Amino acid sequence: MANSEEQKFQVRKLELSDKSKGFIELLRQLTTCDSVSDKDFEDQFMELQSRAEDHQVFVIEDDRSGKIVATGSVFIERKFIRNCGKVAHIEDVVVDSNARGLQLGKKILNSLTNYAHSVGCYKVILDCSVDNKTFYEKCGYKQKEIQMVKYFI
Repeated sequence: MANSEEQKFQVRKLELSDKSKGFIELLRQLTTCDSVSDKDFEDQFMELQSRAEDHQVFVIEDDRSGKIVATGSVFIERKFIRNCGKVAHIEDVVVDSNARGLQLGKKILNSLTNYAHSVGCYKVILDCSVDNKTFYEKCGYKQKEIQMVKYFI
């Protein structure tokens, strides 16, 4: 059974066709995500493709339904400190509410973390809600300091 579950839920990079597979609707389960036209989606996708080494979006598609059921992104910050090192930032991790409990969040997070390690990052940073702290701790992350934010309205 585990093998068939593995086949149904493979992590892969975002594809242009994923908009029609519920990608935007999935992001709406995480945060505010307005309507995105096909052209705007394609333009943003192409922009990210041009920066592929420094920005990746991973998804999990349910082979049975053809829907995107999990996603997350990682972008790489190039630094002058740590011998001109690199830091990865993980963002926008979400699993469809109907697919939770299948370890898909852990699977996406591991893929994003492994990508960061593979491109030579010395650490990975992510922000999360207090409600999600335990999940990230189970995945090997530790709380460090606090986050500050300023929104531009």
